[in-house]
Amino acid sequence: MRKKIVAGNWKMNTLLKDGMELAKAVEKLEKEKTSDALVIIAPPFTHLSRVKELIENVKLSAQDCAYEASGAFTGEVSPGMLVSTGVEYVIIGHSERRIFYNEGNELLNKKVKLALSEGLKPIFCCGEVLEQREAGKLFDVIREQLEVGLKDLSTVEINEVVIAYEPVWAIGTGVVATPDQAQEMHKFIRDLVVELFDEQVAENMTLLYGGSCKPSNASELFANPDVDGGLIGGASLKAEDFLAIVNAY
Repeated sequence: MRKKIVAGNWKMNTLLKDGMELAKAVEKLEKEKTSDALVIIAPPFTHLSRVKELIENVKLSAQDCAYEASGAFTGEVSPGMLVSTGVEYVIIGHSERRIFYNEGNELLNKKVKLALSEGLKPIFCCGEVLEQREAGKLFDVIREQLEVGLKDLSTVEINEVVIAYEPVWAIGTGVVATPDQAQEMHKFIRDLVVELFDEQVAENMTLLYGGSCKPSNASELFANPDVDGGLIGGASLKAEDFLAIVNAY
């Protein structure tokens, strides 16, 4: 039975003191939640070890990781380093990493494999930009991102992966994919996982929607049969809004 997950990606927001206060607020409200969704937060790297000390029921994720285990990679943070701070999940392939830092599918595949080898659970992101959608290439884009990004994973490994669909045209724009658009792509992704792995893997896999999800639209999005939760950006920076999305189940 697949997990329901609501994950908050703080991106490059909050200084340490503010981040610690936000983490405490999320942990407090999580204990009062009315849904059975698993709650995950992804603070900046600088906050991880301190935030871990403040949370018990909320799970901790990093926003990215390196593709090498160690070495002369100034500024990078390896999966092993993340594990040492208490991190359990890691976001890989977020659209901002793909667009701003030119991270391609082959490199992301290396990150996924290394993260899994260190015991992390990847939240692997995929999604199309507006031009690709308008050109009718949206399904081709997602297929390539998943075929290459999840290439050569064993059945055991793929069962640790969460996939997050990001309609890039709906991130930070205020535009939201309609529930029908979200369901259409999530159904495509689940069918593709059947093709790439098998039906049981696909049925058990958690698929998240990530694109301007907020308290006012979360219930409608989560009502779709193939949408198992959300990867939340801006709305995760206010504990009350974030937990309202969690309770949308």
